[in-house]
Formats: sequence, C-alpha cells, structure tokens
Amino acid sequence: MGARREVTTGGILGKKKEKKTSRVMESYGTQFFSQIDKLRDQLLISIDGVTDRECVEEELSPREILTRIESVILGIVDSLSKNEAPVLLLPNRSSWSNVDFDSGMGLQMSSEHSVTNVRSNCPSSVTRFAQILKILSVIYRLVQGNSYATKRDVYYNNTQLFGSQRSVDIIVDDISCMLKVSRRALHVLATSKGLIAGDLCYLEEDGTRIDCRSSSAGKGVPDVNSRLMVKKLWDTLQIPIFALVDADPHGFEIMCIYKYGSVAMSFEAHSLTVPSVMWLGLLPSDLQRLRVPKSSLLPLARTDESKLSSLLKRPYLASHPEWQKELELMQQSKVKAEIQSLADISPDFLTSIYLPNKLRYGGWL
Repeated sequence: MGARREVTTGGILGKKKEKKTSRVMESYGTQFFSQIDKLRDQLLISIDGVTDRECVEEELSPREILTRIESVILGIVDSLSKNEAPVLLLPNRSSWSNVDFDSGMGLQMSSEHSVTNVRSNCPSSVTRFAQILKILSVIYRLVQGNSYATKRDVYYNNTQLFGSQRSVDIIVDDISCMLKVSRRALHVLATSKGLIAGDLCYLEEDGTRIDCRSSSAGKGVPDVNSRLMVKKLWDTLQIPIFALVDADPHGFEIMCIYKYGSVAMSFEAHSLTVPSVMWLGLLPSDLQRLRVPKSSLLPLARTDESKLSSLLKRPYLASHPEWQKELELMQQSKVKAEIQSLADISPDFLTSIYLPNKLRYGGWL
C-alpha cells in the first residue's frame, strides 16, 4: 500500500509539474506571437508607409502579351521590307548605372536605361538574334495555348541552336525585360532549386496541395521561384521574414537579393523584392561576441575581398549604416564563417540558444 501511495503521489506531482510546464510554454508562446504581431505592425509602417501589396502591378492579359510579341515581329518584317537588317533592342540588365534604388521597393530598372543592339547582320550577334526569335515563337505558342514549359523544356526544343541551358535562361529573362512582362506571364517556368520547410500548407493554382512540413529549408543563391514564394508569404500573411545566412560576402548578398533584388532582375522588382526582410545572422560581430573557435573561422579569399569591396559600394548601404559596420568588421578581421561553425560551440547551440535568443531579444539588423 505504501509503495502504491508513493507511485500515486508521484503521478499526481508529475501531472502538476506537466501542467505547470504546459502553462509556462503556453505563456511563452503567447508572448512570442504577441511580439511577432507588434513587429509585423512596425514593418508595415516602416517601409515608407507603403506595403508591398500596393506596389504589385496587374498582370497583362494573354492577348496583350501576344500583341507585344507580334509588335516585335512586325518590326522585323518592316525592316526586311525596307531591305534593312533587323535589329532587336534589349535593355542592359548588367549595369548598375541602369538601376535606381528605392528603400520601399528595392533595385528598379531606370526609365532611362541603356540598351544592347542585337543585329541580324553581325557575325557576333546573328546566332543570338536567331535564338531570341526561336524562343519568342515558343512563348507565343505557350501563351496562345495556355500551356506552360520549363526553361529546360525550351532548351531541348533545339539544343543545337541554343548550345547551352544558360543561353536559354538569359534570353528568357531578356525577353521578359524587353516586353515588360513577368517571366511567369510568358508561361516559361524555372526548375525550382530552393527548398521550404515549416508548419505551412498551401494550394497551387492547379489545386495541388503542398505540405511544407515534409520538406527542407531554403539554401543557396535565390532562384526566382524561391523569391516569388517569399514575396507571396509576405504579401499574403505579412509575417516577419528573417534571413539566416553565412557570415561571408556571398551570404550577405543572398540576404540582399531577397530584400532588395538584383541588377539582372531589377525590371521585375515589384513582384520579387521583400524590403521587410531582416538580417538575423550569422553576423560578423557574432563571431567575436560568441567567441566562435578560431579553428571554425576561414580566411577571406581574394574573391571574397573583391566581392566585399563591391558590396560596400551598393546603394542600399547608405540606408543601413549598421550593415556597413558589419561588412567593415569582416573586411578588417579578414575572416568568414559558415552557420555550421556555431556547432563548434556546442552541437545544439544554433537551435537551442542562438536562434531563440535572437528572435526573443531582437538581435537582427
């Protein structure tokens, strides 16, 4: 009987302890989501009083897209009728001089951008001219038939003409910019490289249900589909979005692409950038503050130093002096580190200490 009472008493105490722990966890969860709601409100106000949703432009109708393609072809036919060599004018997507910076939108192509001439009678550009026309014809059929293809599909349409997948990738973006139409509206999709994980389920346009709880976290240089997904999450839910990247020049640039976009895709900034993104880490200052073991740090390579110098000249650095301090610290210390380096402090340091404390006490920039 005594032993039974001990077990019973222990069970009661155990239940009381479980209830107390449950109440503490529930209280913490309530506080955490309350902080999230406050942060969301601050973010909506901070972006110059304009939410990203208000910046989204309406998609063109299929008929309007077809009309724009037809206009390009008619221009070529008109040149031929005059016995002139046709020329295509493509906006220059590689020059910073063609880009303006807006803190509420990101990097946008200037209205007075320079262009590149693709001539049909020039040996150095005649192949490119033919490639553009071929892809325009593929896009025309896709839009007309309301069907979709990946850039990989387009490449295999004529591998001999295109030569490489990269040629197709660049030309599709050039056409999107030339026609002032989003790439998705051209019915040409990228093969996804990004990954997503979390307590989220959503429906695709075709009704397919996607469960993100069975996937993995995003990684690498942001592809367009990953950026579209992050943009959709912000536009739909306005949840705070944090970037966790390596403490190196390329990690910083990945965060900036999600937040402010890239030069190459500046013509589509309205549908890709999320200026509310916050740099959670890994910060260069964290390496000193947390005393990350020197054995976990890597020396900056020459390419890293070159990239770092380039980043320090970016237009958005003027709006973020705290970013500049972090980059300058990296430049002075001449070291970088991967997120995995935190495991050298303790195996679960990232998930049990670093992230919870950063999120709870506001350790982001």
